[in-house]
Amino acid sequence: MPRTTDGGEAPVPQRLLAAATRLFAEQGYDRTSVQEIVEAAGVTKGALYHYFGSKDDLLHEVYARVLRVQQERLDAFANADEPIEKRLRGAAADVVVTTIENLDDASIFFRSMHHLSPEKNKQVRAERRRYHERFRALVEEGQEAGVFSTATPADLVVDYHFGSVHHLSTWYRPDGSMGPKEVADHLADLLLRALRP
Repeated sequence: MPRTTDGGEAPVPQRLLAAATRLFAEQGYDRTSVQEIVEAAGVTKGALYHYFGSKDDLLHEVYARVLRVQQERLDAFANADEPIEKRLRGAAADVVVTTIENLDDASIFFRSMHHLSPEKNKQVRAERRRYHERFRALVEEGQEAGVFSTATPADLVVDYHFGSVHHLSTWYRPDGSMGPKEVADHLADLLLRALRP
């Protein structure tokens, strides 16, 4: 059975994911071989197949690990004992920051999602839908309470915000004029302005 770590290095699954993420970002998913991934991670093909089963599994995990973090954080904002405006703004800004912090993962995924097996593709869509539905529920909660305008349907408000989030990888640059928090604040403020009664 493959060791989880070799000496003082990162655990094998983390090394595989880091190598795959870098190579997928540099070369594209379809142009990256399993051999290149295992060589970059310093492990054997047996180790990769022990932890992931396939290159498809690695691609799925690149996205799933970010979505898991975002879902946990969204749940925390949604469940907080604070006014709805503060909870929605916090959630709206957080998804921007966590996307920027994992920009390679997000860009790889949106470029390569069509490479996933039908089963994995369906699973990812269900995971994303769960996130979007929880976010939409915050908008609806504010609309039902009369805090947010009902002029624009909640679904459209959510699509508007996540359209901006999904395009971050096409324009955001770490060495640009705005940092993650500044971008997040602007986009969260735009969302709240769109909901103002």
